[in-house]
This record gives sequence, C-alpha cells and structure tokens, in this order.
Amino acid sequence: MLGKKGKIFVLAGMIALLVVTGVLNIYLNKSAQKANAGTDTVTSADFFAAYRTDRTETRNQTIMYLDAIIKDEASSEEAVKKAEDDKLALTSAMDTELVLEGLIKAAGFEDAVVTSSTENVNIIIKSASLTSEQVAKVLEIVTAETGKTASNVRIIPVE
Repeated sequence: MLGKKGKIFVLAGMIALLVVTGVLNIYLNKSAQKANAGTDTVTSADFFAAYRTDRTETRNQTIMYLDAIIKDEASSEEAVKKAEDDKLALTSAMDTELVLEGLIKAAGFEDAVVTSSTENVNIIIKSASLTSEQVAKVLEIVTAETGKTASNVRIIPVE
C-alpha cells in the first residue's frame, strides 16, 4: 500500500496530467481552428463556446481532485494546506476572468474569453482586428481590475 507521501504524489501526478490534458486540448483546438479559418464563420462562435466548456470541465476536475486531497484523512497538513491554497487561487482566478469577460463585453466587444494566472492575463476577443484605441480600452479595463502591468497582458483577436 502507498503511504501518505505516495498518495500525495499520485494525486499531484493526476492533477499535473489533468492540466497537461487541458492545455493540449486548447492547443489542438486552436490548431484545428487555424486549419479551418476560411471555411465558415460558425467556427468563431464554436471556438468561444468550446473554449468555455473545456475550461469549465478542466477546472471542475481540478477542484474535484483538490477536494479529494482536502477531505482525505490520510493527507498531511502540508498537502491539505497546499490544496486549499490552490483551490482558493483557482476560484479567485475564475472570478477575475468572469468579471473581465463581462467588462470587455460591456465595452462593446461581441465576445471575449479571459484566462488569468498569477503572472499574466490572456484575452481572446471576437474581432477580425483591433485598433489601438480598442487595445487601449481593453488594457485599461484589465490593468484597473487586476493591477497587472500592460506587459503582462496579451490580447488576441479571433475572427
């Protein structure tokens, strides 16, 4: 049987595999979208819906794994504390992303998806291209809401 440390390593490995799967899924979806870029306009709407669905599923699974660590009586105090901190950081990022997506849409953009980490904010905006005024508007929203500098914000238009 596995000891406490063994169980922690197994759960940490599962979380790492989950994150890798999510990133790979997003990467492959982007590659597929680029390959089909000129075929039809429905792809854009599908991209945003698929991205949100994938993000939600990945996060729900991550939260499930973190909850399993937190509730497992065999987990060490250190593992429980780390899982609680990770869960808090994830829910905070989810809240920030939701707020930013709403503010960006309220600023006149048709659709947007935001991913936030401790270092960077990535924004995918439904638009063929962005003017410098539009980029400035989005940067103003993001920097005011998150406190991150413009150099840590990446804005990507997707048609």
